[in-house]
Amino acid sequence: MHIHILGICGTFMGGVALLARSLGMTVSGSDANVYPPMSDQLAAAGINLQEGYLAEHLDPAPDLVVMGNAMSRGNPAVEYVLNKGLPYVSGPQWLADNVLQDRWVLAVSGTHGKTTTSSLLAWILEDAGMSPGFLIGGVPANFGETARLGETPFFVIEADEYDTAFFDKRSKFVHYHPRTLVVNNLEFDHADIFDDLAAIQKQFHHLIRTIPSEGLIITPSHVEAVDDVLRMGCWTPQQTIGLNEGQLRALNIADDGSQFDVAFNGEKVSTVNWSMIGMHNVSNALAAIAAARHVGVSFEHGCDALGRFKGIKRRMELRGEEQGVKVYDDFAHHPTAIETTINGLRANIGDRKLIAILEPRSNTMKMGVHQQTLADSLRAADQVILFEDQALDWSLLDIQQQLGDKAIVEDSIDAIVARVTSEAKTGDEVLIMSNGGFGGIHQRLLTALAER
Repeated sequence: MHIHILGICGTFMGGVALLARSLGMTVSGSDANVYPPMSDQLAAAGINLQEGYLAEHLDPAPDLVVMGNAMSRGNPAVEYVLNKGLPYVSGPQWLADNVLQDRWVLAVSGTHGKTTTSSLLAWILEDAGMSPGFLIGGVPANFGETARLGETPFFVIEADEYDTAFFDKRSKFVHYHPRTLVVNNLEFDHADIFDDLAAIQKQFHHLIRTIPSEGLIITPSHVEAVDDVLRMGCWTPQQTIGLNEGQLRALNIADDGSQFDVAFNGEKVSTVNWSMIGMHNVSNALAAIAAARHVGVSFEHGCDALGRFKGIKRRMELRGEEQGVKVYDDFAHHPTAIETTINGLRANIGDRKLIAILEPRSNTMKMGVHQQTLADSLRAADQVILFEDQALDWSLLDIQQQLGDKAIVEDSIDAIVARVTSEAKTGDEVLIMSNGGFGGIHQRLLTALAER
């Protein structure tokens, strides 16, 4: 069978392509921007990639076209598919029909931490010898790939609330039918498709409705937005997690989150010593430990496995060090994620200078939805550099003024690189935050530091 994927270089659709290839299908795909690391993974799997959305990419016609949710009416390839009557399906529906049938699906949902928690969970199962399948919106270093079929019934998936396709406006995760569900947290996001938090909560309740009564829902303790969803109706046992609260809790947490005890129903079960930092990652770890236990991995083994976890690309990833200046890459793109990421690094590095560089790139950020909370999320940094490009619908000057002398707005990547290169000193830490490639700023900065 030959499938052609529109939007193949996104992390989700790229993962779908890798799974389809593993099933023995012939896979090709188109994308507006064919770029690493996903393009490298796909090419290594023997998948033919084509730049742009041209009708000729679909001639001769594939057996099935799989549409990414970035596709919309007016796209030349989409119009060709519709006009020619070619069979098509969304990525999540293809996944449900071809991969998730008869699997024990462990889904990780929530506004923040999905990629990290999914990666932690997949690794715990792997370390326990369970060889799970997975589809994750990032590249866990322990695996070196975003997706694989696995060799057992267990399948870990990052369960996104974003809409499925232009022809299916339900959240992606309603297609997955998990038996084990993690809800990490719940805040307003994706303002381009949701009017308010209530609209997101409605989609989460659609997901809750699909969890079997013999399944398990893992939630944070005392998070009102999540509790509101459960109060709409829940037919599945629940387990709560939290920092110093909940049924499964972290205690005696190191300031930077690199070590903590784990207790269940008041009894200590183990201790985690690992390379990750930040209170948000402690919460992510608890969720992964709880989900793994639901499929038979003991708390003790789960905690022990975390000590062998190697991290994830673009999640507090150390990209390099030059002239004594460390440069990190992080995906943080929501004020809560930005704040927890900065605070985690701050706790880890002490009083060393922390330079935070932010590209407000997500659709919600571009719309200015988080203007009221963005400045506060950046306060723990010693210096803040805000990148304002032409795609931004609002001015960052107000954020700069709220932060005072520590903040500067730049409108070019070259200017940011030049500023940091001239000002950073040995021992300084540079944290770059964006949910995109940010023009390759990480390597450009490292190169400039090496040459200064």
